[in-house]
Amino acid sequence: MKISLTINGREVSADVEPRTLLVHFLREDQGLTGTHIGCETSYCGACTVLVDGKTVKSCTMFAVQADGASITTVEGLADNGQLHPVQEGFWERHGLQCGYCTPGMIMSAVGLLQEKQSPSEDEIRHAIEGNLCRCTGYHNIVRAIEYAAAKMRGEEPPPPDWEEEEVSV
Repeated sequence: MKISLTINGREVSADVEPRTLLVHFLREDQGLTGTHIGCETSYCGACTVLVDGKTVKSCTMFAVQADGASITTVEGLADNGQLHPVQEGFWERHGLQCGYCTPGMIMSAVGLLQEKQSPSEDEIRHAIEGNLCRCTGYHNIVRAIEYAAAKMRGEEPPPPDWEEEEVSV
């Protein structure tokens, strides 16, 4: 089937098998390997992308279903070498270890921050609950998203936990 869509601001037309998953189309046909394949059952969230501004696990969608849509992958976030605030937050607040879940976490965070400028910690945790991380314990991921939210609001991000003053007991 012939599809036409926009990926990271670039118009793309392609012939695809009707059964091709969006994640495979992005990785194999378009070379956008930042979108990771984890479980292929929608459980892990490593394949999360934005479809028309909404977070979607790309292993749950056929490429033909994306016909006419605008797709944003993790590769499409940086602008002229400048990291997106969420990417910067993951860097500054050590929101990753092995990095496998990171693209999906980042895309889920971007989706959240497009909808809500000042999410609470609970709202952040709820927004990423469909993304599994086996390394970090999520603490620094949440701090990274708080950092990004502050930056996107034009505020100074909160200091990292390791810079907080120690309190004598």
